Amino acid sequence: MAMKREKFGAEELAICLSHYDLGVVTSIEEFRRGSRRAPKVIISSSRGKFLFKRRARGKDDLNKVAFTHRIQLHLAGENFPLPHLTGTRTDNNSMLVLDKRIYEVFEHMEGDTYDGSLDATYDAGRILGLYHKLLADFRSEYSPPRGSYHNAKAVAEAIRNTVVSLPLDARPEPDVLTGTVSYLDDAYRRCAEGTNAIGMLDWPMQIVHGDWHPGNMLFRDRLVVAVIDYDTARLQQRVIDLANGALQFSIIGSSEDPAKWPDHMDETRLRRFLTGYDSVNVISKAEMQALPLLMCEAMVAEAVLPIAATGSFGRMQGFPFLQMIHRKVRWTLDHLDEIRAVLKD
Repeated sequence: MAMKREKFGAEELAICLSHYDLGVVTSIEEFRRGSRRAPKVIISSSRGKFLFKRRARGKDDLNKVAFTHRIQLHLAGENFPLPHLTGTRTDNNSMLVLDKRIYEVFEHMEGDTYDGSLDATYDAGRILGLYHKLLADFRSEYSPPRGSYHNAKAVAEAIRNTVVSLPLDARPEPDVLTGTVSYLDDAYRRCAEGTNAIGMLDWPMQIVHGDWHPGNMLFRDRLVVAVIDYDTARLQQRVIDLANGALQFSIIGSSEDPAKWPDHMDETRLRRFLTGYDSVNVISKAEMQALPLLMCEAMVAEAVLPIAATGSFGRMQGFPFLQMIHRKVRWTLDHLDEIRAVLKD
């Protein structure tokens, strides 16, 4: 049964909005995207349109929110494309804290979803390169998280747990299941070891986005006009972000049946994404060596974590999705040199 969507109470909304100077309000409409646990409304007023939200429980650590706000304010000061935070009336604070709840107001930005075009793909890569460039020297008193999909114990455990997480009526023959899981376990380990052997652990760390994918961007005329969701920001090598972004913008799979997804990635879009990044923030040869290995790690992690927990991947059955990841990882590892040479064309 779907979780009931949280909503604002009328009194709560009135009290909170009194702390902001948004002009004459003409309408308030529920905004039904994102987490069901975080109520959101679009406010139209004489001063424009705004998105007002209450932080979901578990996403309301005051220090973590302040850290992500500092990142956004820093980026806004550098004209990076993102929805600007609106300060409170009396002290221009980027968040409002009432009754142990955290509220935020952002400018509401209109835009299109990612259309898969090469121009939009290039710009998504370019904007990631700009994000990393602008935050290369960003420092904070807050100690941000450092975990990622790379060489993570949680991922290794999840791979093995998929064997028992699948519903009994949806499990294949034992040898088929163990063969798929064993391959993913071995491939994940080999990719992590290969990346470390290239020297990634010695590369400088900086603030990365942590979730660079098409759903966290708005486009207009195939250019990125807004990057959203900074809650996954963390301290990592920038190639962690780059590899995940390269995967998200080159993977092919629109059907509800993962068995119909092709083994290969869209190499043209991969090239365009990386070229966009490289146009503002040069990718090193070592990073290009590590890139396809990290893409495989990211594929495995993104699949096994939810499947180990629920037995499925969203609305898709768990095992067919694992088989598809198996095929894509194998294809990527079979084409390492081709992927690594993608920027040389």
